[in-house]
Amino acid sequence: MINGKRFGVSLSGGGFRAAVYHLGTLKKLREMGVLDNVDVISTVSGGSITGACYGLYGHDWGKFEAVIQNGVKKDIINKIIFSPRFLIIAGCLLLVLGISFALLLTKHDWLTLIILFLTVFIILRYQFKILPVSKMIAKEYDKLFFDKKSIKDLNTFPWIAINATNLETGRLFTFSQLKMEDSHYEFPPDRGSPILFEHKNFPLTQAVSASAGVPFAFTPVVIPIKYYKNKSDVKRAKPVLVDGGVYDNQGIHKITQLKSAYNCDIIVTSDAENLFKETNLYRNLFHVLMRTSAVFMNRIKDFQMIQHVFENYRYDKREVAYQVMGWDLHYCMRMFMNAVKTGEVMDPVLEAHNITDDDFATKTWEEIQHKIEVNVGFANLLKEGPTEEELAIAREVKINIKALKQEQIDALIKQASSLTELQVRLYCPSLL
Repeated sequence: MINGKRFGVSLSGGGFRAAVYHLGTLKKLREMGVLDNVDVISTVSGGSITGACYGLYGHDWGKFEAVIQNGVKKDIINKIIFSPRFLIIAGCLLLVLGISFALLLTKHDWLTLIILFLTVFIILRYQFKILPVSKMIAKEYDKLFFDKKSIKDLNTFPWIAINATNLETGRLFTFSQLKMEDSHYEFPPDRGSPILFEHKNFPLTQAVSASAGVPFAFTPVVIPIKYYKNKSDVKRAKPVLVDGGVYDNQGIHKITQLKSAYNCDIIVTSDAENLFKETNLYRNLFHVLMRTSAVFMNRIKDFQMIQHVFENYRYDKREVAYQVMGWDLHYCMRMFMNAVKTGEVMDPVLEAHNITDDDFATKTWEEIQHKIEVNVGFANLLKEGPTEEELAIAREVKINIKALKQEQIDALIKQASSLTELQVRLYCPSLL
């Protein structure tokens, strides 16, 4: 806490790109002397890798940083593709196609349709059992990051809230030192007894795998019956968990819910998303489906940013520093100045920047901006921030779990660090 106010950090999704980017955010908060005051770190998807690792190793910064940097230099995708299980399945499919083609050249060509139909049926019916991608990835996560640790092994402070999307209820399912829960289960609509789970021994790698289980690519994660406090509740609830980014890709929802146990008053949101690029290249329905999903997620992000940044002064009135990888320092300053001009910055924040009523009366915006830039050390931030080349490298990193190069890691950390410092100094001056 800081001055009696709860301090939360949210870490977005974005694969290994997000894991490294958020390392830069936490590193800067540490340098600014405020990381030890964080009460809650709320995470989704790739951000859950960083959050869970901080929960395990945060007391030893050197180890924490080394685990993240070393882990993201390994290629999990290729590990899965070239695994014996994947190769055997691919070989079987090729064999089926070969036999089907050969039968077309015989008098038994009618068997081809039956074979293909059965193959498609088996794949659709038993896909998650034949190729449990999430379990395979969880195994790799455990080797690289978590070393067979469970939720009980997380440090007691801060709380690490790892969020997944529960397809059964359409809400977030959260794993933390406090509990693992979905509010729909805690407060059932039928007013029955709460459905509770034994969270302490739940494997950390499975929690992160659920949070990062991208739909269409990974298999959903289910909660084994042994983790139900009341085993009979498995008849009432069967969570089916996928990527937390489907519901909230910034991880901010859990720490802004007024009745949530994780609700915070001061928030820093680290978003590893790039700028939403225009495109009109759609070769098939899969491209359309993926683009549609991206539009949905971008819309949710825009709504949350409007709610917690631009409309914040009207309703929640929290100090919220929101930064996005695709931005640059000049854009952040312009956005803040626009908010100042339109009266969307809270009075305590303006006072911290020494902006007076006389400044507003004269509307000398250039002088006001100069005063703010001096107050936050903007010139120095520009000097220490990423170069155009480094910014380009950071923005070119794709969202996946393929190996990153050191220059990519360094560029992502530098970009996150510079944006975090500026946005915290602009929007959350009470932290300093």
